[in-house]
Amino acid sequence: MKKALVNGTVYSEGEIKENLIVLCENGKITSVQSEMPADAELIDLQGSNLAPGLIDIQLNGGEELYFSADPGEAALQDMYDSSLKYGATHMLPCLISSPKEKILQAIEAVRDFKTKNSAVIGMHLEGPFLNPSKRGAHNLAIIRKPTNAELEEIIRYGKDTIKLITIAPEMFTDEQLDMLLESDIIVSAGHSDMNYEQAQYYFNKGIQLVTHLFNAMTQMGHREPGIVGAVFNNEKVYAPIILDGAHCHYGAAKIAYRIKKDKMLLLSDAAFLGRKKQQFDSPLLDAQLVDGFYRNKEGNLAGAAISMIEAVKNAVEHVQIPLAEAIQMATTNVARALRMEDRLGKIAVGHPASFISFNDDFSACKTLVL
Repeated sequence: MKKALVNGTVYSEGEIKENLIVLCENGKITSVQSEMPADAELIDLQGSNLAPGLIDIQLNGGEELYFSADPGEAALQDMYDSSLKYGATHMLPCLISSPKEKILQAIEAVRDFKTKNSAVIGMHLEGPFLNPSKRGAHNLAIIRKPTNAELEEIIRYGKDTIKLITIAPEMFTDEQLDMLLESDIIVSAGHSDMNYEQAQYYFNKGIQLVTHLFNAMTQMGHREPGIVGAVFNNEKVYAPIILDGAHCHYGAAKIAYRIKKDKMLLLSDAAFLGRKKQQFDSPLLDAQLVDGFYRNKEGNLAGAAISMIEAVKNAVEHVQIPLAEAIQMATTNVARALRMEDRLGKIAVGHPASFISFNDDFSACKTLVL
């Protein structure tokens, strides 16, 4: 049966639209119109805001399970169920630096799960081909340089499932990087010690995304602008940012917003959602919740603890980003970075009937998957 979302303020593509009715049927948006339909079940939003479901490109765990510890169906289901509680309707489960066997296991698990649940749009492989000097919370013993053989196997087995891979480009030969860029896997530069010239070289070569701007990368100085400076000086590069107040200062986020605008993305990078998990230990990662943030035994940040709707809230309240733009950074901009703007991230005909409804102070948030 047709369903009509009525009596809400629509936020989509950076715009605010009043007095619109969103019609949905069979999991898709069929119309966005001003006339009240005669043959649809009405869903009264009671004056709240309506936006496309948020898209999280870097989610490490749900409320209870950490994907990299046991990359299987149980963890993926926990991540999906937990995401829905906090406004995200689509996600990339993230596997941190792991042995090859676990990478292949994770690829298989995500491939199987996404055939049953379109909320999982692929996998984010963060590592293991990172620069040890910028490893953050990644296990030093597992980080490694790519070999042609391992890279070929991962691409061959995972190119239909891995949507995004984080690498330190300076660890790759040009031949190896070309293998990735030609595979249709989106390449993101992160956990990298590149200087400004190296970063610009790789951006011009085809990398158009970085992993969590400011974190685990070379910073901007007036004599060496680093990766951050290269991102700011390259209009093509997307800049995801973790807005939790710990991974980067809100003042730095304001600078990034002024420069990057529609290339700025929000993500959670949550180790766990909901802050229910106090402590976690595995061979890949140890983490403890300290003052609201996950840290490993060395004191390094080990993933965030925010959700996507909290990221939007922090963007509005602490970075003074207009709500319409903050929503865009968690939906439309993300879809563009993933080359999926024709099917995700908007309230538009043909897009998924997946939404969030929330009030102006974010005290109430409801996910709607129709």
